[in-house]
Amino acid sequence: MVKYQDTALDRTFAALADPTRRALLARLNSGESASVSELARPFPMSLPAVMKHLDVLSDAGLIRRTKTGRIVACELTPEPMETAMNWLNRYLQFWSEQLDRLAAFVEEESCPPKQKSPSNQASPSNVISMRRPKGSTPRGRTRKN
Repeated sequence: MVKYQDTALDRTFAALADPTRRALLARLNSGESASVSELARPFPMSLPAVMKHLDVLSDAGLIRRTKTGRIVACELTPEPMETAMNWLNRYLQFWSEQLDRLAAFVEEESCPPKQKSPSNQASPSNVISMRRPKGSTPRGRTRKN
């Protein structure tokens, strides 16, 4: 069994697993830093709860916090996200190749459908009609009226 350990990558994906943290990153996507209170404004949670989410993002290296006086500003750091994207791109390439091979296999005409000959076509003389007797059920039992 292959054991792959990359704690930085684990922290990145763990941080990205939460929708609130992804929304916080999206708010920082403009490239400019934002204060913690600006980031917390649209969320229906307390400021300490938002700060806990920012702690997780900071521990994963996804954001950098700087303090100027009483204001704490946050900005994105690209390195952990780039590492995650590189990891995902390897699997994207692998699965794209596998799916391309599957598509080629399915589309291959190694077993072309048989052509119907004119004698095999249904005509009134070789069509069988089956009718159930009145009052019978699909398994051959008669209904009680």
